[in-house]
Amino acid sequence: MAKLTVKDVDLKGKKVLVRVDFNVPVKDGVITNDNRITAALPTIKYILEQGGRAILFSHLGRVKEEADKEGESLAPVAADLAAKLGQDVKFIPGVTRGAELEAAVNALEDGQVLLVENTRFEDVDGKKESKNDPELGKYWASLGDGIFVNDAFGTAHRAHCSNVGVAQLVDTAVVGYLMQ
Repeated sequence: MAKLTVKDVDLKGKKVLVRVDFNVPVKDGVITNDNRITAALPTIKYILEQGGRAILFSHLGRVKEEADKEGESLAPVAADLAAKLGQDVKFIPGVTRGAELEAAVNALEDGQVLLVENTRFEDVDGKKESKNDPELGKYWASLGDGIFVNDAFGTAHRAHCSNVGVAQLVDTAVVGYLMQ
């Protein structure tokens, strides 16, 4: 059985959940190697060109306790991605779920991007990301329109919520260009 790719689904007008690997080295708030961000661009651009609304998930570093969150925000990644795409990337610092995130997702228009804050922020209270918490997976899956694109080659082997949990709860799970 052939695996489906991002090119096999209709993305127009859809909120597309995308797992990317933006676990890049950051020193003093500056990305020192952006290869992983660059590697995700073909898939993200394709979704946007097809009229999709890309909702991106990634982890950054290890977050075990509240103090670890400082310095592990994806804010520098959002800024770098926006520069590479030549467009705004919606980002809410510190927010991985809740009304503010839902409002931002629902306000997305075709061709826009939202980067969800570091998925490992959910590991502070019970390793919900790393242990594939079913409630968190259900919540993140509910943000989209039933399409999940896994383009996180470097983390595809991990049974984390943003990989496996979401993929199991959507109508269609496909791979992006990097995974392909």
